[in-house]
Amino acid sequence: MTVTELRKTESTPTPKGTNVARGLEGIIANTTRLSDVIGDKGQLIYAGYDINDLAGKVSYKEVVYLLWKGKLPNRRELDEFTHALRAERQLPDAVINFITSAPKNADPMDVMRTAISMLGVYDPDMEKEATREVNERRARSITAKIGVIAAYFHRARQGKSLPPVRDDLTEAEHFLYLICGEPQAQEASDALDVAFVLHADHGMNASTFSARVTISTLSDFYSAITSAIGTLKGPLHGGANEGVIQMLQEIGEEKNVDAYIEKQLAQKKKIMGIGHRVYKTLDPRAPHLRAMAAKLSEKIGEPKWIRMSERIAQLMKEKKNLNANVDFYSATVYYSLGIPTDLFTPIFAIARCSGWCAHVLEQLEDNRLYRPLSQYVGEPVGKKVIPIDQRP
Repeated sequence: MTVTELRKTESTPTPKGTNVARGLEGIIANTTRLSDVIGDKGQLIYAGYDINDLAGKVSYKEVVYLLWKGKLPNRRELDEFTHALRAERQLPDAVINFITSAPKNADPMDVMRTAISMLGVYDPDMEKEATREVNERRARSITAKIGVIAAYFHRARQGKSLPPVRDDLTEAEHFLYLICGEPQAQEASDALDVAFVLHADHGMNASTFSARVTISTLSDFYSAITSAIGTLKGPLHGGANEGVIQMLQEIGEEKNVDAYIEKQLAQKKKIMGIGHRVYKTLDPRAPHLRAMAAKLSEKIGEPKWIRMSERIAQLMKEKKNLNANVDFYSATVYYSLGIPTDLFTPIFAIARCSGWCAHVLEQLEDNRLYRPLSQYVGEPVGKKVIPIDQRP
């Protein structure tokens, strides 16, 4: 279906009684050059590259460039892009003051959402026309700062000092340096960098759709990313990886896995990290994270987490023919890196921010306001207004 044909369908009323695609399942809302999720094949593509050809072979910043520019950078382009991206890391003082004064028990995603929204107030290009060049700078600013926001809040809520930002570290290295107060082992940074690559984009997922809907009104860049963060926060989207670790901690020991799964299935409860809305086979990102989870679990001396995870995955495949998804193993990777559970979803947001920005930039190239239809199922027209004193 062409873009023109897609647009024609937007203005065609839906006849009464027709099928409704709840959750817009199966509906093509737009075209994109950025990523493709092929569910029946278990394939994820970024701008023509299979995720298996990218993970572990290119850095996260190369993937950011790919999504924003449509090609992998050469050495000169990557050096220039890296310099421009890292130059945007410093937060405005007012945003830092907000982070340090926020309630220590606040949800990190709420702090992240509010801080990103605040950045729009301090945008140096506020009075300029929102050209592609201006919006790319905004994309760099948000992508560079979002990790700093999450790390600074984590430090602030512990009463610890805020390390100064640096421009000599990758995004993964910089985030770990900020939350720990000092640079971490290269193995840890490399693992997080791969996780960032795997989470950078994923078709028209809920948070990406939110960003595109918001920017389609010609609202501002910051509002679009704020919408995306609010959407990602939900446990049916980005919050699932927190649930995986909570589940493993609740199970406690390997010997308890089988009984726990049997009980959950008998009560028709969801097993976190298992199954996917789109993938009908194995999530292509899961094997990369599984390998990292196994390696890190062995290194920190707690291999039971990965063994428990493997047993859960085996049982769910046998009993329900469902596969583990990206959240299932990313939770163990982050936990093995010593990252607090409530920062798992913010890390997802840090990685996915580059994809959100790419979709906002793409939406603005050929914008069309999103305006889907709804099918009314209320009472038929014709009801009469009864005076308030006569109403039952």
